[in-house]
Amino acid sequence: MIINVYKVIFIPLILYIITAGIAGHAQAQSVDFTSSNLPIFMIDTHGEKIVDPYRIPADMKIIFNDEGKRNYLTDTIFDYNGHIGIELRGSSSMQWPKKPYHFETHNSSGEDLNVSLLGMPEENDWDLHNPFSDKTLIRNVLAYKISNDLGRYASRTRLCELWLNEEYRGVYVLTEQIKRDKNRVDIARLDSSNVDGMDLTGGYIIKIDKNEGEEVGGWRSKLRTYYQYHYPKPSVILDVQKDYIINFMDTFEKVMNSPGYADPDTGYTKYFDVDAFVDFCIVNEISKNVDGYRLSTFMYKDRDSNGGLLTLGPVWDFNLSFGNANYYDGESIENWNVETLIRETKGDYSPPFWMEIIWKDAEFRSKFAERWKKLRTSKLHTDTLLAYIDALADTLNEAQKRNFTLWPILGQYVWPNFFIGGTWEEEIEYLKEWIRGRAQWIDRHIDNLTGSEPGPGIRDGPSMFNLEQNYPNPFNAMTTIQFSLRNSGHVKLKIYNLLGEEVLTLFDDHRAAGNYAIHLNAEKLPGGIYFCKLQAHRFSDIIKLMLQK
Repeated sequence: MIINVYKVIFIPLILYIITAGIAGHAQAQSVDFTSSNLPIFMIDTHGEKIVDPYRIPADMKIIFNDEGKRNYLTDTIFDYNGHIGIELRGSSSMQWPKKPYHFETHNSSGEDLNVSLLGMPEENDWDLHNPFSDKTLIRNVLAYKISNDLGRYASRTRLCELWLNEEYRGVYVLTEQIKRDKNRVDIARLDSSNVDGMDLTGGYIIKIDKNEGEEVGGWRSKLRTYYQYHYPKPSVILDVQKDYIINFMDTFEKVMNSPGYADPDTGYTKYFDVDAFVDFCIVNEISKNVDGYRLSTFMYKDRDSNGGLLTLGPVWDFNLSFGNANYYDGESIENWNVETLIRETKGDYSPPFWMEIIWKDAEFRSKFAERWKKLRTSKLHTDTLLAYIDALADTLNEAQKRNFTLWPILGQYVWPNFFIGGTWEEEIEYLKEWIRGRAQWIDRHIDNLTGSEPGPGIRDGPSMFNLEQNYPNPFNAMTTIQFSLRNSGHVKLKIYNLLGEEVLTLFDDHRAAGNYAIHLNAEKLPGGIYFCKLQAHRFSDIIKLMLQK
């Protein structure tokens, strides 16, 4: 039991590898796979092993008979039937036994071929995302959906099942790569002819990320942030283009590091798209992405004739979000994510200094609060979010059974899980309850942003006594109970069974005023209905807990 204390626990590399190895050895049952309600990807590498960091030739067929129709391995009409080059992709996700893949669609000569897959706009670069530690299978899909609903492009996705070299490999997510084109990151094309004047001012895509991958190149700014070239690629971008984007970022950082950074005429708004950063923060705050702001963080700049502002996005990589991380406070529905990451992370894997300055700026906070409140009446209404999760769960209900037959990790710890559900349904329920709690926490604290300027990790004092419903509920072994104390005093927090018998004492001592969160471990209790009772001063309240085993 951890009481109102969230500590960052460093996971050594050896533990990470061991965890992945355990999951790999968990493969136990073959899967009888002949058809699916999801699109089926059939890939044949002709005996060659898929490796990293180079692509190998393969053939691919996609079976998709339209929405609501069944897809069979024996079908002879295909959404795609042709050549690809395929390789492993990713960083930490590559360690899982269920591998992630990147592929390019090719013509018969092995050249890139732009095609439309499953109704998405034409391209030749695609990812097959491998949800593994995310046992809901949908966290990336959900995060990208939220961003698109906010009017900010994020990669389109399609749930599918993979049949690789005559073997079933589980549920995957076809995902667009972050590319510059009119249907994705819609900025000006930049090539070898764009070397001066207006043509040189855009478009660029840069990122803050791990220094890993097939093609990495970038520069360290004068104020110590390492930026990487994404478009044009490091091998293609010209020196004059490098000089332009480096000088632009140096100018922006110099302004951010000056006393006049908030000046309405000469400050950061002259260089920076504030509204886009508001939405970028909203996606990272509602999800509490522990990689947010600091890894897989893309930004782009169009030509000055098209505005020319530095724009955060598209968002990318949300496996470790929505309560699916046991470090950097990722499991908690409390606290501002950006403040935690600024405080807890160091070096190249921390947010750039200017994000903290903008986050604390009064004008930015006012825009953030106004936008959040408006979205909570529509796109981010709790009912809207939960209905979308339910729709995804309904679509996945059949395929998830095959996935977890092949990869029997339900009920097991896979780094960096906080919650470990015994069933897929429990994982989905935890996600829903976590989102509900997270949105409510932001609702309660959003007005604090527009008051006096707080420091990182502020804890505002509660205005009343309160005992909140635990999350998740129902739960398997682990759940979180939160309560607020308006005044200090003697506090009792106890768990009772249906007979009214006390089975656990969580608190029975003096506590200061404040907000508290308890991670309750009920592994030793039998499944059933329990009650949690809080007594403080003259306040008393009870909530019902449902322990499923």
